Amino acid sequence: MNRPGRPAGPAADTAEIVLTAALELILTEGAVALTPQRLHGITGVARTTIYRHWPTTRDFLAALIEVAPHPAADPTGDPVTDLHAEVDRLCDRLRDKPVAAFLRALITASATDPGCADLRRRYVRDLLAPFHRGVRALGIEDESVVAETAKAVVSPLLIDVLLLDLPVDRDRAHRTVAEALSHTTIPPS
Repeated sequence: MNRPGRPAGPAADTAEIVLTAALELILTEGAVALTPQRLHGITGVARTTIYRHWPTTRDFLAALIEVAPHPAADPTGDPVTDLHAEVDRLCDRLRDKPVAAFLRALITASATDPGCADLRRRYVRDLLAPFHRGVRALGIEDESVVAETAKAVVSPLLIDVLLLDLPVDRDRAHRTVAEALSHTTIPPS
């Protein structure tokens, strides 16, 4: 419960300043840099304000997930084309680093805070969601097939970028879509 006169959350401009700085720290230094003291030093926002609204790394990560843009792609009407467009979008997001850096931060934070593991799973589910929709658009209703096909497309990209520190290989990503679909029985139209 908040005391009288205290807002329930930070002012919008304060949240934007702090969360923008938090994302920049994640992108440049990783989750270990996400401390209220560090963010106070960067932003000039009072430490008490930061501690009140984001007392832990998990709170910063959760807030960043909440404000992360999830632009919806416009479907073309051709589910295969749409899946290839989604893989292009994921390649761009991985290449430009925010997704890869954020996943690394979630993995690092999960090692010391089990609550961050839930955030990590949520973030990965959000990454997989457009692929689930794309596979369902092919007429596939079996959720286990939908999930496995989506993972078959996304997993190689994440392994290359997160574990092997390889650059995004867009051609390989498109071959992965084709390969995953070749192992999936698509109902006749």
